[in-house]
This record gives sequence, structure tokens and C-alpha cells, in this order.
Amino acid sequence: MPPLARQHFPTTRSWAYLNHAGICPLPQPAVDAMLRRAQEASVDGEFTYEQHKSDNERIRALGARLMGVPADDVAFIKNTTEGLGFVANGLSWSPGDRVVIPDGEFPSTLYPWLALQDQGVRIDRVAPAGPGGALPVEAFERVIRQGPPPKVVVTSWVQFGTGWRVELPALAEVCADVGALLCADVIQGLGVVPADLDRWGVDFAMADGHKWLLGPTGSGLLYVRGRHLDRLRPLEPGWNAVRHREDWDNPHLVYDPTARRLEGGMPIMSGIAALGASLGLLLEAGVEAVWRHVDALCEHACEGLTKAGAVILSDRSAAARSGIVSFSLDGLDAPAAALELRMRGIACSARSGALRISPHGYNTFEEIDRLVAEVRRLAGSPR
Repeated sequence: MPPLARQHFPTTRSWAYLNHAGICPLPQPAVDAMLRRAQEASVDGEFTYEQHKSDNERIRALGARLMGVPADDVAFIKNTTEGLGFVANGLSWSPGDRVVIPDGEFPSTLYPWLALQDQGVRIDRVAPAGPGGALPVEAFERVIRQGPPPKVVVTSWVQFGTGWRVELPALAEVCADVGALLCADVIQGLGVVPADLDRWGVDFAMADGHKWLLGPTGSGLLYVRGRHLDRLRPLEPGWNAVRHREDWDNPHLVYDPTARRLEGGMPIMSGIAALGASLGLLLEAGVEAVWRHVDALCEHACEGLTKAGAVILSDRSAAARSGIVSFSLDGLDAPAAALELRMRGIACSARSGALRISPHGYNTFEEIDRLVAEVRRLAGSPR
């Protein structure tokens, strides 16, 4: 049985939904939580605020538990891009400072750092070290040690196109050795692969809810290691960023001592409620159990697709694999195939000339078999 109960996912009535690296379908408990907060606000307006505010702190603790970090080090954000921007633009920079980042990163993971070049910041790239977009720690280390120590090393935990999973604990050790900060975009891993970011030594991490966290767009989580909080200049100081929030007649700017200082103004109450419901589902099932199931689904897909003549482009070695599998097949145009699969009730994506699937903890082996059968038909394979 899948670790996430299928009855919570209305999408299963219409789709074999294998696109959680894109935009997830909301589980019903998340929809119910969002509607409940909106309905309460429609009836009682301002008088819902205290209860909703209190519930947000419970949800903050759930997010911290999933990330493996202290709750005081977690802020709610709108999306991953905002979290990356808070770090890139909140740090102070000098001409000649270095940032190390992989080639082939998702644009939002790259652009905040490229935008620093007008301050004289140098951006050095880590080239993939082999097939499957391999980014072993040794590839990072070569670039990190070529020149003055970087100020920040940036990477996605899981690369969006190939599914390569960077070994964050080992990379954090290299960063600590040279005095660099490690900033990880964890959107393609958090919620499906167990995380222990504080113990691993990650300094900053961010993810929004609309992928593996099974939450709505417009809500997400930012982790800032506590000892680095004062190194970030809050970019949106407001009433909710200060120690004396809701003391409206106090004009002094005294930042909250926790990561809440980065939240600025009014949070998106209904979105956080929905995210909280989804976090609850993941934690109740256990991310370890979710990961075992998703990993087995991906292995099953690789076996079936290989027999159908596909080439698996994702590295499926134990340390590098994730919930993403990219594959190609001679004569199969990836965007056209993704559209045709959509017409047949199977949700996946085309990325960089390949088809990409990304199942979650409620998907089944039968849905994977259905995908493989349709790919065979599209390719005209007799096998």
C-alpha cells in the first residue's frame, strides 16, 4: 500500500499524476484547511487573526521538523525565489567576492547570484562531471579551491532536469573547511527525501510548497542557521519583523531575534494552513516511508522503460538518485510525447529534450506500468 492514502488525493480519479517535480495536485486535507480559514475570515474577519496566528506557529514547527532544523530558524516565504533573494541580497558583498554554483541550475536558483555581478561579485560554475548531470562533491571542491575561498556555495539539493542529488553533508564539510556558506535550494527533495539540514551543516535552505511538499503555490519555507541571522539584512522590514510586533505606537526598529524577522508583513493565512495540512500528511506517513516507496516506483519505471528501449538519463546510483527520472527514446519527441501522454491521462514533463517523471507517495506500480505501456505505444515498440 502507498504510504500516503490515495483517498486524500482527488487527482487519482482523473490522472496517473507523475509530475510532482512540476506542480503537485493538492490533497483534500489541504483544500479543506484552506477553505476553512477563508470561510472563518469571511464570517469573523479580524477576530480570526489570533487563532490563525497561533496555528501558524504549529505549522512552522511541522516545517522545521521536516527540514531537521530548529523552529526559530524557519520563516514562511512566498516561494523559493523569494528565499534565495533574501539570502543573496541580504548578505553584504564586496568586489572580488566569489559565488560557486553548478551549470544547468534552475533559473531562479541562478539569477539572484548573477544579479550580484554589478557589485563586482564573481560567479564560478561547476560543470557536470559525467553522464546524468553528475555533480559529485569532488567537482564542487575543484572549483571551490581554484582561487580565493568563495563567500557562498549555491546548489539545488536535487537538480530539476536530471534528478541528480547532491551529497549535502559532504559538500557542507568542504564549505566549512574553506569558510564558505552553503545555500541549498531544496525544493526538489524536501518532502520526498529525508532531510536533516541542521546536522548536515547547511547554512541556508528554501523550498516552496507546490512540488513535493504537496502544498499550494504562494507558500514555502526558508531556513537560516541561527548564528547567521544577523548577517542577513532584512529586505522587507515591517510590523511583523520586529520583536514588539503589534505594539503599533512603538516606532523603534528592533528585529525579532528569530527568522520571523524576514516575514515582514501579514502572512498568507489560507496558504499556510493548506501547507500545514500537507506537512501533517507527510510527517504522519513518515518521509522515510515515502522515500522508500517513491524510490521503488522509480526503479520499477527504469526497469520497464529500459525494456521498452528507453535510455535512462538520470543517475540511479544509491547516493545520487532522487524522485526524478528523466529518459529519452529514439524517435520520440519529448514535448509532443508529454502532450500525448497528457491526453491519455498521464501527467509528466518534458525537460531539456527528455521526458521527466516524478511520482509521489500515493502513486502506484500500476500507474507506472500504465506509463510504460503508453510510452511503448507512442514509440511503436513491439516489446
